[in-house]
Amino acid sequence: MQRAHPDATVSTWAFDEHRIGLKSILRRVWAPVGQRPDAVVAHRYQWMYVYGFVQPTTGATEWWLLPTVRADILSQVLAAFAQAVGARPTHQVVLVLDGAGWHKSQSLVVPDHLHLVFLPPYSPELQPAERLWPLSNEPLVNRTFRDLTELETVQAERCRTLQSLPALIRARTAFHWWPGVIS
Repeated sequence: MQRAHPDATVSTWAFDEHRIGLKSILRRVWAPVGQRPDAVVAHRYQWMYVYGFVQPTTGATEWWLLPTVRADILSQVLAAFAQAVGARPTHQVVLVLDGAGWHKSQSLVVPDHLHLVFLPPYSPELQPAERLWPLSNEPLVNRTFRDLTELETVQAERCRTLQSLPALIRARTAFHWWPGVIS
């Protein structure tokens, strides 16, 4: 990309989406010896999606909370992301993502100066953005929510918190082989 655009800076980001919903996320917890902890579970099948962008070299993140995954929605998110990170002729943005159907759809509109690079099939271990989900799930674990509005409020606050913790994000997502990472 740098050879193709010698007068531009090039930044590399990763993107993925993650489904969250009203069905409880359960994790183990500590409890006093001889006592079993209680966990309230609500099997309700309503959900939303967290769209997460991460720049592993800096720990910068961008987040969107949306009701579904579709090519037309992703097109709008990509346009907003390109604007947010300043994609322009002098700043080319490479976005690494998986090969989900809506990522490769013919109807997907990719903004100028944003270049999509697809990971090989069945390789989530190569996707830095996959490492965001345990961090974003933290306030949702072992809890139930009345509705998606309450869930969205909690998740939005968590995303704002994670944006203010770039060192934590970088520690989780900066793989040694990622472009620009110094080991």
